Formats: sequence, structure tokens, C-alpha cells
Amino acid sequence: MAEQKRDYYEVLGVNKGASDDEIKRAYRKLAKANHPDLNPGNKEAEARFKEVNEAYEILSDKEKKSRYDQFGHAGVDPNFGAGGAGFDGGFDFGDLGDIFGSFFGGGFGGGRRTNPNAPQRGESLRMSLILSFEEAAFGCEKAVTVERMEVCSTCQGSGCAEGATPEVCPDCHGTGTVQIRRQTPMGVFATSSPCSHCGGKGKIIHQPCKECRGAGTVRQRRTIQASIPAGIDNGQTISIRGQGNAGKNGGPAGDLLITITVRPHELFRREGTSVLCDAPITFAQAVLGAELEIPTIDGKVKYDLPEGTQSGSTFRLKGKGIPSINGRGRGDQYVTVYIETPRNLNKEQKEALKKFAETMGDNNYEERKKFFGKKKR
Repeated sequence: MAEQKRDYYEVLGVNKGASDDEIKRAYRKLAKANHPDLNPGNKEAEARFKEVNEAYEILSDKEKKSRYDQFGHAGVDPNFGAGGAGFDGGFDFGDLGDIFGSFFGGGFGGGRRTNPNAPQRGESLRMSLILSFEEAAFGCEKAVTVERMEVCSTCQGSGCAEGATPEVCPDCHGTGTVQIRRQTPMGVFATSSPCSHCGGKGKIIHQPCKECRGAGTVRQRRTIQASIPAGIDNGQTISIRGQGNAGKNGGPAGDLLITITVRPHELFRREGTSVLCDAPITFAQAVLGAELEIPTIDGKVKYDLPEGTQSGSTFRLKGKGIPSINGRGRGDQYVTVYIETPRNLNKEQKEALKKFAETMGDNNYEERKKFFGKKKR
């Protein structure tokens, strides 16, 4: 059995009669508190964040909110109740209102089809962008090229030739739908369907614009400056508002959604805001200690390696990691050292090494002593 969704007003913690400002304030507060960037690895917060966004998407849209207030989740979720004896996912609530209006003289306050001439938001566009490790770490400005639908400059989106105006469809009177009424033993049964005369547009263009051929929009290739925030990670998406396809009937344009791919770095790896790397050191440096020059994303820094450093030891360079995408500080860099064994020694070097080995005893090799001591027992 599918999990029952919570009431959207309950999710945002507001009353059903809450104003748009109250809904927006409640959403911002909850979205910030449960944002994944502020709750890394917290699955409950992630689920809560998605639930809050879903609730706000419905309650911030007047049309969706109206349907939700009338029909609950069934009014806004086409999959609600799928597989049960209730509403089918393809059921049209405009039809529901027409049916009950026919039976009861219009007293049923059912939903209505969207006015085809009402402002409609344009579709959002998606694209991917490849960044270097440093560009993702520090942020950058990138010029991206997109092809999108824009309002026709010749007809200003009307779709009509100069001096002409669209005709209101005489069959549907501009609604985009027509009612089909059938007489049944129970009374008149009415259903709605898209108007075949105007194709559901509610208007007819007799003299179309030559530039857009009556569509009201034309395809254009545009170069847009994208501001990439510092700290963005592989697979994350940024949104540039209003840079998608043009809306219809004066509606706002959609957004441009850019998904980031970060190229691997030859030295560095990333875990959250931490930078990881491996650094080779010589046997002498490990034994005697040394001043090392360690590469970071900011450039080389000096680090004093202590005497007797073991291979596999890790040290931290504070504040040399990735800036947090929310602007709150930076991570650290963690450097793991390993001893590189020399190759192709000459005779003199081998003799010197043998003499050194003769002066050493097991007391100088604590881990070796522990290991082989256990083996003997």
C-alpha cells in the first residue's frame, strides 16, 4: 500500500487560510533548516527538504493551490490513488465538474480546464558544463551557448501578421474546450474535450506572422554568462532564472539548469570540502625530518615533517581545502606521505646502506619487533 502523504499545510506548519507571504516565510525557514548542504548525510533532513519543496510548489501556485483545496492530493497528483477503486491518474477534474454540474444544475464546484489564453510559464532548459578542479573550487564565470525559444520580435508573440488580430474561436468561445452532452436515463451527461476547430488554443489566426509562422516564438542561439559558485561539486546543478524557453501569452520564461561535471585532478581528490593528496618522501626525509613544499589549490606551502615519520602518516593543512558552497569557511587539505624506496643504487651507496643497517637493531623498529615477535609465539 502506498505511503499516505501529509497535508501540505501541515508540512509547512501554516493554517489553510494562510497568506502567500506566510506560506513563503514558512517555506524559507524550513528549507534552510533542512537543506542538504547544512545536513550532510542526514537522510531524514533530505526527505524533509523534498517534502517541504513539494508542499511549497503546490501552495505557491494559485491554480494548483485551488485544486488542492478542493480535492486534496488527488487534485494535484496524477498518480494519486493509482491502482485503487478511486480516481484514475488520467481523470480530468474539469470533466468531473461538468458531470456533476449537469446532474445537479451546476451546484458542484468542480475544477475547470486551464484557460489556453492565460499566461503560461516557459519550459526550463537543461545542459551540462565541464569544469576544472580549481574552477569548481573557487568558482568562475563561464559563457554558455543555448538554443531556446524566444518571443517573436516581429509579431511580439501574437502569431499574427502586422495589422491582423486573432479571432476568438466561435466554437469554444475562447475556452479551448467544448462540451459534449449525452442524454441518459439518469439525465444529461456532459464531458469536455479540446476544441477541434482551434486545436484547443481558443483562438484562430487567419493571417500568421511570416517570421514565426503563427507560433509566436522563434528559435534563437544565445550566449549567456553563467556565474558558477565557489565550492560546487560534481553532479550539482545551478539554475539561471528566466534564461529558458519563452512563456506563452505573456507568461514568464523558464530557467536554464546547468549540471556540473568536474574533471579529475592529477594530484588532488575531493571529499566534501576536504582535499586529499599523497606525497612521496625519501627514506632520509622520513628518518631525519625535512621541510617539504606541499602543493595545494592555492599554490605551494611549506610543512615541517617531523623526525621518524612513518609511511602512511597523514597530516592536515588547515583551511587549504574547498570553500563551502554556502560561503561559510573552507575545508582542510589532508596529505598522506609514503616512503619511496630508491632504485638502482651504485656500489658505494649499497655499502653505505649495509654499514647503516649493521648499526641498527630491532629496538629501532617497534612495529617490526611486534610483528615478528607475534610470529615466533
